Order: sequence, then C-alpha cells, then structure tokens
Amino acid sequence: MFESLEMTRLLNHWFGAAITQVMALVGYHPQHPGAPIDDTFALELLVACILVAFFLLVRLTLSVEKPNPAQQIAEMVHEFTGTQADSVMGHDYERFQPFVTCIALFVVLNNLLGLIPGIVTPTSKPIVPLGIAVVTFLYYNFHGVRVHGPLRYAKQFVGPLPWLAPLMVPIEIVSHLARMLSLTVRLYANMLASDLLTLVAFSMVPLAVPVLPLGLHFAVSLIQAYVFMLLAMIYLSQAVSHDH
Repeated sequence: MFESLEMTRLLNHWFGAAITQVMALVGYHPQHPGAPIDDTFALELLVACILVAFFLLVRLTLSVEKPNPAQQIAEMVHEFTGTQADSVMGHDYERFQPFVTCIALFVVLNNLLGLIPGIVTPTSKPIVPLGIAVVTFLYYNFHGVRVHGPLRYAKQFVGPLPWLAPLMVPIEIVSHLARMLSLTVRLYANMLASDLLTLVAFSMVPLAVPVLPLGLHFAVSLIQAYVFMLLAMIYLSQAVSHDH
C-alpha cells in the first residue's frame, strides 16, 4: 500500500500540501498529490531523527568517569569505524570518519527495519540506495577536488600518458559513474532478496516465527552496511590520495 503507516498519514496530513506545492515549483508532480510522502520516506525520516536524537543524547550526557550505555555504544561504533578507516585511508582519516560512520548507521538501521512485521525494508526500494550512493559520489569527488585542486584532480582521469587521454577520460568517467550503480544495485538487490525470503517464510509458516530467515536478514543487514561503508572509504582514499 502506498500509505500504510500511521506515521506516514500524519506526515501527509501536516506537510503533504506544502510538499506538493514545493514539488510543483520545480516541475515535479507526485502521483498522489494529496499524499506525496510514502512509507519509505517516512521510515528514512524516522531513522534520521533517531540518529540525531542519539548523537544529541551522547553529546549532552558525555562523561569520562561514568559513561552511560548510549555513550558506550557510540564509543564502540567510533572505535570500529575508526579502525576500518585507518586501515583503508591511513593518514587524515579522522576528517572523513564522521561521514562514513553516519552512512554505515543510516544504512544498517534502514536495513534492520525489515525485521519488523508489516514493514518493507526501505533499502529494498532502489531510490533509497541510489540516494545514498549519489551523496557518497558527490562527497568523495568534492574532497578530491578540495585536496588536489580542480586541475590536479582532473589529471586522474587522463591517465599516465597524455596521448591516451581521449581513451582514458571516457573510461574513467564511466568507471566513476558505475560506482553509483554498483553501490545502488548491491544494496538494493540484497535487501530485496532478503525481504522476499522473509515474506515467503512467513507465508509458509504463519503460526511460527521463521527464526532462520529473520536471522539471515539481520546478518545481511549488517554485512551490506559494512560493505557500503568500506566502499565509501575506498573511494575516498582513492580521491584524496597523493600517490597516483
């Protein structure tokens, strides 16, 4: 159903008309003008609000002597992502750690929502992985230009020999654009398959909880969030590295 969650109905009631007007200004007309917000966007917004609230809680209750459970979780996540970023990016990884941490947490929470009966995993909709992939693409290219400057960063697309530039430039551009496609399809396809498997399990065993498919969905959710974060780190490392 287009609008099945109570949260979605409330968001459309409060903000639907205004959002439809804003969309009309940019030439986009939603399929349902009275309810432009769907469940997928509502769930993404919920995850974003949860993360903001979590970060605020940790920051406001920060304590060296008596860390609360939220701070302990934040420290474990920070240590894990920091270790991964250090091994992949090396020097100056701290600058990019907040971004890759947010990416990992946003993806994993959206993935895990599929464990709740009646909720379709947001990342099983291609628009969600695509949006995260586009943000990652813009982010690493921005920092590549920031570190090297526009001309030096553009030289990465030319290749080692100037006379190969007409061949290398199109290949490099396609390669970078394919990264967005790869990030999108990998996350979308895996979460869609996991959702379908869980749905089949529930339909075949309606009176019992299909523990195995739910456990598999949980594992896939963690793995796909980790892979997305790791690839974002690799792309950042390649963009800002001085060894080309």
